[in-house]
Amino acid sequence: QVELVESGGGLVQAGGSLLLSCSASGSTFSIYTMGWFRQAPGKEREFVAAIRWSGGIPKYADSVKGRFTIAANNGKNTVYLQMNRLKPEDTAVYSCGALHPMFGSDWTNLATYTYWGQGTQVTVSS
Repeated sequence: QVELVESGGGLVQAGGSLLLSCSASGSTFSIYTMGWFRQAPGKEREFVAAIRWSGGIPKYADSVKGRFTIAANNGKNTVYLQMNRLKPEDTAVYSCGALHPMFGSDWTNLATYTYWGQGTQVTVSS
């Protein structure tokens, strides 16, 4: 069992920045891949970024490349999503998920993630 809790959402003007955090707890979560997804009103949940707890090259959606950075701090059991140069179209509920390698290897597919946090709202005003 893995528990995930997101924080750091809020209201920001276009061009601003926010830092989202996803705190993880539970057994053997260190073997998981951690992903951030977002869901805007009336739209499906979409992939944003993912990274292994053990490190390696992260993966990003094309829409956020160069603006968002995902990082994992093993000592704090926390995964971060630094969001810079935010745009109104980044407005969504952002959720983190944990993917166990036994259930799949496609980091962009939300169906392969086993555990999810409750989400945090990010609103970008124009």
